[in-house]
Amino acid sequence: MLECINLECMRGDRRLFSGLNFSLNEGELLHIKGANGSGKTSLMRIMAGLMLEEDGEIRWNGKCIRKLREEYQKDMLYLGHLPGIKADLTALENLRVNSAMSGNEISEDVAWAALGKIGLKGREDLPARVLSQGQQRRVALAGMLVSKAKIWILDEPFTALDVKAVVMLQDVLAEHLENNGMIVLSTHQDFTVSRGSLRMIDLGALSHEVGEAHQ
Repeated sequence: MLECINLECMRGDRRLFSGLNFSLNEGELLHIKGANGSGKTSLMRIMAGLMLEEDGEIRWNGKCIRKLREEYQKDMLYLGHLPGIKADLTALENLRVNSAMSGNEISEDVAWAALGKIGLKGREDLPARVLSQGQQRRVALAGMLVSKAKIWILDEPFTALDVKAVVMLQDVLAEHLENNGMIVLSTHQDFTVSRGSLRMIDLGALSHEVGEAHQ
């Protein structure tokens, strides 16, 4: 279980949110909504352990993630606004290096298969700098296919993807939920998941209550 306990976030002298409480269990996807500047990215970075909260804490299986450190990092995959890949490395090298940095060494064959499945067949050996924005995004998303993380925290994962890639990503999310994975994501785009339970939290609402969206 992932828990957010009385969380408060400040940006400069502005309070983005406070008293935020929710929990997430296996097979659940939490969609974080809100206008630009409402604190979506800040919340997700706090949940990923990349940003300090003003008050409250995030707990993973009952323990504060600040105390778990590497143990939590192995169970969590974070994908931010930027693809997080190095321009001089090939798509294949980026995938293997990023996986190794998260504690998940993968073979070259596994990397080739993941890149092919994500729609990069024929571009595996190209340096990232010659790939389009959408293709670079796919390199980052390929990390989801090889990840062993239980919880995925995805900030605008559909950015720069064409219609076909959006459908494919929705299938990947549904498969992760079916395998008892957990997902937190923010997006301005409409999306569906065919499996698991979809929930929603609106940071722009006066009440920070988590509600059921649909099954």
